[in-house]
Amino acid sequence: MSAAISAQAWVRSRIATWNGWLAQSDTRAADSGQALDLQAARHLIERHRALARDLATARRLLPQSRTTAALEALYLRSHVQIDRTPRHTRAALLRLARDQIPAVMASLLPTLLWIVALLLASVGAGWWLITRYPELIALVASPAMIGQVEHGHLWTSELFNVVPSSMLSLRILSNNITVTLLMFCSGIFLGLGVAYFTALNGLMFGALLAFTHRHGLAGALLTFTAAHGPVELSVMCIAGAAGIALGESVLRPSLPSRRESFETTTRRLGPLLGACAVLLIGCGIIEGFVSPNPHVPLALRVSIGIGWWVLMLALLSGRLFGWTRSRTP
Repeated sequence: MSAAISAQAWVRSRIATWNGWLAQSDTRAADSGQALDLQAARHLIERHRALARDLATARRLLPQSRTTAALEALYLRSHVQIDRTPRHTRAALLRLARDQIPAVMASLLPTLLWIVALLLASVGAGWWLITRYPELIALVASPAMIGQVEHGHLWTSELFNVVPSSMLSLRILSNNITVTLLMFCSGIFLGLGVAYFTALNGLMFGALLAFTHRHGLAGALLTFTAAHGPVELSVMCIAGAAGIALGESVLRPSLPSRRESFETTTRRLGPLLGACAVLLIGCGIIEGFVSPNPHVPLALRVSIGIGWWVLMLALLSGRLFGWTRSRTP
């Protein structure tokens, strides 16, 4: 009897506080879109701790009662208010670009160098094949492309006049993103997919370069690719290195399970792929408005290509936002 009286007295002494917490919880739910200052956040945490203590007492004194059930519901609401995913504030985005993306790039650098070496070797192999066996150009170029080059015209010369620049830019952008995603996803097959697509693209470019060189159009081809090519090829290689890292997370997991390792690696590589998508948007705009335009001089094309490539290096290395290695996770 005395225990029941003691429990009722305890409830009466705390009910006003609980009602206040309930009112605060309703107000906080209505203002859930607003950020908390430091003092309000500390008050919310202290209230949550006090509510946890009262809930433990209620479960001991009044098990399976309406009071305990109400406190459990209030505790759950308080927990939801505290355990929220942080919003992508300016500081979070800055930390992402300054620390996380450069850290991922640093971890991918050895693989990236191997991919670049394979690409350069494939370009050389494609050049040698067409120089030695010119008839093999039919394997990488369509009859229409071959006919235009043999008549002294590059197949890209009519793009600016036939297709509006906005539509051309959108089509090129979608194609670039498709190729980049293909490079990334193919990395999960023991890296063989990345090696295949890298070698294929290198062979095609080397072959086309050698073929146009035989007909005096290699300079025109390099002029066309000068503005967008450096960043476009770099992003393709970066996507391949990221794909190999994704495949390695499954083959040689760094966490207890392959699923956890795969999910962690995917989250880690996500911001880098987002940065690559932004770079590809720029490439699509350049390739749609600048590259096929015959009125843009070579000096300006080279300046745009080098400038965009240097900006890519600054972004991915963190130097654009003052990266310091001590801040890497």
